[in-house]
Amino acid sequence: MSKDLHILNLGAGVQSTVLYLMALDDELEGVKFDCAIFADTQEEPQDVYRHLDWLGQQGGPEIIKTTAGKIGADLLKGENSTGQRFASVPAFTKHPDGGPVGQVRRQCTSEYKIVPIEKTIRYQLLGLKPRQHIPKDVTITQYMGFSFDEPGRAARAKGRFQMRGWQVRFPLFELMMTRGDCIRYLENRVPHEVPRSACVFCPYKSNREWRRLKEDDPQGWARAVEVDNGMRQPGVVHNRGMDAELFIHRSCKPLEQAYLAENQGEFDWMNECEGGCGL
Repeated sequence: MSKDLHILNLGAGVQSTVLYLMALDDELEGVKFDCAIFADTQEEPQDVYRHLDWLGQQGGPEIIKTTAGKIGADLLKGENSTGQRFASVPAFTKHPDGGPVGQVRRQCTSEYKIVPIEKTIRYQLLGLKPRQHIPKDVTITQYMGFSFDEPGRAARAKGRFQMRGWQVRFPLFELMMTRGDCIRYLENRVPHEVPRSACVFCPYKSNREWRRLKEDDPQGWARAVEVDNGMRQPGVVHNRGMDAELFIHRSCKPLEQAYLAENQGEFDWMNECEGGCGL
């Protein structure tokens, strides 16, 4: 029997929330999700988990939660979820000779977001065994919340899916909806502010977001400080062989000492971890 699966990569941030609710309200012509998959790094801010719980109570398609492990714990012990060298977060680097600030290549998205979702599709939804090919009569379409102002991310994601033979769609891009359009949509649909999806210690945060974390989520802030300090401990696999110190704040100062002025270290929103960031 043929099987046609339509799956939403749910990051529980702004754009994927819009897709989930628009499909629920029949506002995406011809699109019905069989399920949504949330890859949990176990290190999201508390407001993301509260929002995810709310979303699951709206009567929409099933939200399947999957995880590759607690990314911060893996980082602090110096290994990834499979016991190998840790997949790096995009930390900033400071060299002893005072050279320019650098940044480590981001690998965390693939291991803790993309791969767990793909494993859930293969093993849980399709019942495949390791290394077993997807049957030819099975069609898988994944939907991602990249908006019209993210052409680069959408193009990179499309290329990766084409190489693998899966289909991918970006309904927000097709509708020419920007992130601003998504925020306006949510103002009339959700009774709370939808948070940006990213780990508490993700380096892609603006100072406004760091201040908000510190003020509104003391537990998340303490965790971010703990992980930031742990990245500079001697002998940690994450920094082995490097002649530079690692920091999660772009000032290359310990997070608890960083000056979080409004106009310092601002990032744009293009690094939201919507189940496919960094593609």
